[in-house]
Amino acid sequence: MGSDDDDDDDDDDDDDDDDDDDDDDDDDDDKLREYEHPHLVQTHSARLDECVAPGLGWREEEEEEEEEEEGYSSLDQRLQTAAASFCRLLSAARSSAPQFSLAWRSPWTHSTRREVLFCPENTTTSSTMTRRSCAIYATGIVCAHLLIVGIALVVAQVFQTMIHSRLKQELTLTEKSRVFESWKNPPPPVYMEYYFFNVTNPEEFLAGGKASVKQIGPYTYREYRPRENVTFLENGTKVYALNPKTFVFVPEKSAGDPTVDIVRTVNIPFVVVMDQLNSYSFFLRTFVSMYMNSLGVELFMTRTVHEVLWGFKDPILTKVHSMKPDVDEYFGLMWKKNGTHEGEFVFHTGEQNYLDYGKIDTWDGMREMPWWSSNQSNMINGTDGAVFHPLINRNELLYIFAADLCRSIHLAYVKDVEVKGIQAYRFAPPSDVLMSPKDNPTNEGFCVPAGDCLGTGVLKVSVCRQGAPIVVSFPHFYQADPAYINAVEGLNPNKEEHETYLDLQPTTGVPIRACKRAQLNIILKRVTGFPKTKHLNETIFPIMFVNETATIDDDSANQMRSLLLIVTLVSNFPLLIVGMGIILLLVLVVLFCRNRQKKNDVKRIDFTEAFHSFTTAKDETAYTQVSDKPDEPSTTPAAQPARNGSYIAMSPVEAQKC
Repeated sequence: MGSDDDDDDDDDDDDDDDDDDDDDDDDDDDKLREYEHPHLVQTHSARLDECVAPGLGWREEEEEEEEEEEGYSSLDQRLQTAAASFCRLLSAARSSAPQFSLAWRSPWTHSTRREVLFCPENTTTSSTMTRRSCAIYATGIVCAHLLIVGIALVVAQVFQTMIHSRLKQELTLTEKSRVFESWKNPPPPVYMEYYFFNVTNPEEFLAGGKASVKQIGPYTYREYRPRENVTFLENGTKVYALNPKTFVFVPEKSAGDPTVDIVRTVNIPFVVVMDQLNSYSFFLRTFVSMYMNSLGVELFMTRTVHEVLWGFKDPILTKVHSMKPDVDEYFGLMWKKNGTHEGEFVFHTGEQNYLDYGKIDTWDGMREMPWWSSNQSNMINGTDGAVFHPLINRNELLYIFAADLCRSIHLAYVKDVEVKGIQAYRFAPPSDVLMSPKDNPTNEGFCVPAGDCLGTGVLKVSVCRQGAPIVVSFPHFYQADPAYINAVEGLNPNKEEHETYLDLQPTTGVPIRACKRAQLNIILKRVTGFPKTKHLNETIFPIMFVNETATIDDDSANQMRSLLLIVTLVSNFPLLIVGMGIILLLVLVVLFCRNRQKKNDVKRIDFTEAFHSFTTAKDETAYTQVSDKPDEPSTTPAAQPARNGSYIAMSPVEAQKC
């Protein structure tokens, strides 16, 4: 019995030993399994929480305060060294590869390779990849829609048609329109610069020589031209207005004082009387000539600039006035033109047709002038030069009625210009406007009487100047027959100083800058009965020229630029859509390429050095064999030896797991 009891005790002891061994094996298995999962390498003496970068998904746990068995002290020390190296490699991998996987094979169990995929900032790789793919698809869809819609709008020109329709509605002469107030009271200042030709050799000219002149000036006046008595007619399709002009001298823009400066020029009243008597008898002309000599009246007179401009009491006209009271005894180039208007105008408002905006319907009750010899020449065409219809193109001709020239003239496109940051088209009268009927038959109607025509570059306006032999031209006979230029010494025509032009903003038709330049001349010729003219050569003699200028003011220019910016943005909105589509297309390409690069990006780190201590012999490492059979030979193929270490790698397949 005792023996049996002893045997039983031995068996119990063996069982206890086996249980202890099993417990030890279980502890070792638990410990080894814990080390086989790198995201749990946070226990025992290897503290990894201090070196783990945020976002790797590692949890910080309290170090268990358990006493380690003596058999594991060597293992723990080696694990500390390995864990430190492991941590550094993980940090390096995290900084260079935003996503990576950890492949681990246990050095003790030679178990199947384990993998853990790490994603930064506690975000799973699968959700990140899904969002990236969705962003790419969404960008592609938006890009395609923008390109399709933009190209369709460009082809259809929807926005351009819309803005043009809006401009046609806004640019009308109605009380509620934006342009009506500026039409009534033009904000840009208008300046009149007067230049005179001072005759330097009157005696030589009377003796048959060539006249010599010297230009003096300018004498500048500010012109105010508000529209008065504005009345709408025919249901708002037409508007009646007067346009009185007032002139104020501007010393700072003038070359001298007009009340002091003296000018020697042709005595126009003398020439007018002489020309009127040309059809009378020789004895009457001789008698009048003798009477003029008794008054001391000569072919040339010397007066102040102010007198020549604004008038003086002439002795000849005073005598005529005594016989014919309707003849004014005062004479001046601008006599009775300060504070007066040029006639009654009726304009089209553009309500029915935007192309009629600002066009003259009647002038002094006339739709046609009565002076010229053809219906075409008598037509009142175009505007008064203050406004033009919107949406002007380069190929059209613009017409202006000039009351002081007694005719309509047309302007043709010259070039694109810029005024105060505003793009404009420059229009100017072409050379055929004042061309000789021989070269331009359409001008034959301006010959009065029919067939009595002058050469190129000049226009005789006697018919609307009470029969006075007045001729108009461009300054210094610009674009005129060289014979007129060579007949007088001191003339130097050039385009920059003597061309008439108009700079128009093509979208709105608003004049941005204008220069109207015209020269007043008089015909001098021999008249029998007047001995003082018997030696002079017939000449179109220059008296003075005026440069009427206007440039948009700064406030109006700022408003114009803002308006044009809006018009440009709205008109080109389809192009902006296409541009956005192209930009998004480029973004789509970049996102796609980056996504492909991330899928194919591979990051490998060799952990062999980190866990080199695990390659030591069994007797130097405390562990329990997991296999049921001790010293079981390895089943690992020769070509695939048991790995003592790990590597980190990311592949497209693994990335999709995120």
